[in-house]
Amino acid sequence: MPTAAVAEVQTLLAAASAADGVRPVSEEAELRLQHGGPAGGADLTARSADGTLLGYARLEVPPGEPEAEAELVPEAEAELVPEAEAELVVAPFARRRGVGTALATRLEALAADRPLRVWAHGELPGSAELARGRGYERARVLMQMRRPLDGVDPDPRPALPAGVRIATFRPGVDEDAWLQVNARAFAAHPEQGRWTREDVALREAEPWFDPAGLFLAWRDEPTGPRLLGSHWTKVHPAGDVGPEPAGEVYVLGIDPDAQGMRLGRALTDVGLAHLRAAGLSQVLLYVEEDNTAAVSLYERSGFTRHAVDVSWRRAPRG
Repeated sequence: MPTAAVAEVQTLLAAASAADGVRPVSEEAELRLQHGGPAGGADLTARSADGTLLGYARLEVPPGEPEAEAELVPEAEAELVPEAEAELVVAPFARRRGVGTALATRLEALAADRPLRVWAHGELPGSAELARGRGYERARVLMQMRRPLDGVDPDPRPALPAGVRIATFRPGVDEDAWLQVNARAFAAHPEQGRWTREDVALREAEPWFDPAGLFLAWRDEPTGPRLLGSHWTKVHPAGDVGPEPAGEVYVLGIDPDAQGMRLGRALTDVGLAHLRAAGLSQVLLYVEEDNTAAVSLYERSGFTRHAVDVSWRRAPRG
């Protein structure tokens, strides 16, 4: 998009966040708005007759068609069609005027014969009403959990297995090792497990990035250090996720081969202590609602449910 249009959309996103108390689109959508994205993506805007920006949507359509096996029946073949995914937001002053319906109609047309998922951040009543009215069903729930930091041990000193140490991230050195473990830890995750070197570089260039807040658990082996897991923290400025600055458990991942070593709890404690030392009073994280193991870990660490983001799915019209 032209630079001026990007600035307009960012102003709209800020207005929606202030009005609703939640970020209207994901971090990934904002990064792609600013820097572009993989082939198949599109930015959509809705404007009034005088050019005023009324709404914005981001669509991701996986490029290419899947190779269908000859013996597959039509129903099974349809299941292999990659899904399109979208997010949309309407300016607070323009709601209940058909803008969301217009954007949704255009997104569905662009998705064509693909299933379409649309994220509703915060599960606001208007988004649920729009989705259900157009035949969408709840398909995935991403839960936001929060906890205060005043009870966090400022010097946790976790007990680590023999030969394991925790160190901070080294830009330009640790990216490949981090990506390898991230892919293994989130192999079943539809977004996180697919991160590339470019995805990491985009975040390293963001103002919030701080390598001192990215903790890596290494085990010294005869062939050299091996990364077992990491905890990447993030600091949100005031107004981003609430009126006050807040920390985030941004990415917490453990290599499957290192499960059972209690590294998740150790890395969590070290990261929370870091955020408390930064003067923050609250920390948040996002976790799949049906990931009961992770939810239990976070509940034991003092987190409670705060809000949800819902992915609504619409099957192609047959």
